[in-house]
Amino acid sequence: MEVLLLAIYSAIVWFVFIKMKWLPWNTGTQVIVVIIPVVALTALVLALNVVAPSSADVRVLKYVINVVPQVRGRVIDVPVEPNRLVRKGEVLFRIDPTPYELTVRSLEAQLANAIAGSRELGEQLIGAQGKVTEARGAIQQSEAKIREVQTRLDLARTRVAQNRELVATGAGDRFALEKAETDFAELQAQLDTARASAAQARAAETQALASERQLKERSKGTYKDEYAPVASIRAQLANAKWELEQTTVTAPADGYATNVQLRVGSFTTAFPTTPAMTFVEETYQVIALYHQNELQLVEEGNEAEFTLRAHPGRVIKAKVDSIVWAQGQGQVANSTQLPITGVGPMPPGRFPVKLAISERDKDLFLPAGAIGQGAIYTEHGAAIQILRKVILRIGAKLDYLVLKLH
Repeated sequence: MEVLLLAIYSAIVWFVFIKMKWLPWNTGTQVIVVIIPVVALTALVLALNVVAPSSADVRVLKYVINVVPQVRGRVIDVPVEPNRLVRKGEVLFRIDPTPYELTVRSLEAQLANAIAGSRELGEQLIGAQGKVTEARGAIQQSEAKIREVQTRLDLARTRVAQNRELVATGAGDRFALEKAETDFAELQAQLDTARASAAQARAAETQALASERQLKERSKGTYKDEYAPVASIRAQLANAKWELEQTTVTAPADGYATNVQLRVGSFTTAFPTTPAMTFVEETYQVIALYHQNELQLVEEGNEAEFTLRAHPGRVIKAKVDSIVWAQGQGQVANSTQLPITGVGPMPPGRFPVKLAISERDKDLFLPAGAIGQGAIYTEHGAAIQILRKVILRIGAKLDYLVLKLH
């Protein structure tokens, strides 16, 4: 663009001074003619770098995911094709599920046994509580029997005493005395039997209460209203089913599987440093790197354009999404030592500006790692920003040239 402006300026000078000779062509006018474009172009370029800053380092970035399986095992299927678009959820590879299926079946059987055991424990607790109730009922009956026999025994004791007094005075019947003594002895035996039954019922109650306490202690180990062994096995079963599902590894997003060296029969494991394959997401980010003083007028939402060598001649429309006001030179490592700045001045840092592609170019394929140049048009100096647009478009056309000598 500068060359074009100089060419136009030179044509005007030639027309005015040489062809039409409207002004004299002497030393003074020659100096003025040389100084004007130098000063003008310098001022124009300096102003343009502020109101429409350009970047010769525009990059297309994509997230790269190292695909690491969650479980280990022998690979039995690799249906994915390298460098072919894969949709999210499509199968990348499968691991032999046999050992994980067996683990699931074993835990399902253990869970069934644990559930049956918990039900049996509940039934035993109900039975123990019933025995406690039964023993307490027997105690009440024995105590009622003791009270009844005790009352009759007191009456029999009184009759024995009365008959003895009558026999001693000669007014009583000895047969009636003997009968009263016999009744008294029978009631005493009944009282002893009732007391023995009460003692036996209390012993049965003590045993039933002990059994009940033991069963309650065993059933106290619960988690979310479920018997603890059952909850434990259920959790193990859920984990086993999850591991079984992980034997089928699917695409985490839309993208491309690259560096697919995994083959059927290979053994893979859940180890982060040895991924099974590399997956490149289809979603991309475009950033333009700028020096610090170039961004003084740039704001979010400013119009932007950029070109890529992968698409010669095409100018891609965008807007400023955000400015990442951070870089590695602004980070101090967590250490007990003082920061080391080096023996010389640190190189000037650049800040990335994230660009959001316009709807017109949303579907354009942008390969990861593509580079180009771009420009941001601020809200200032709109009159001279056309020069930046022309320069950018000329650069896009020059991308058609493949400058190689072989």
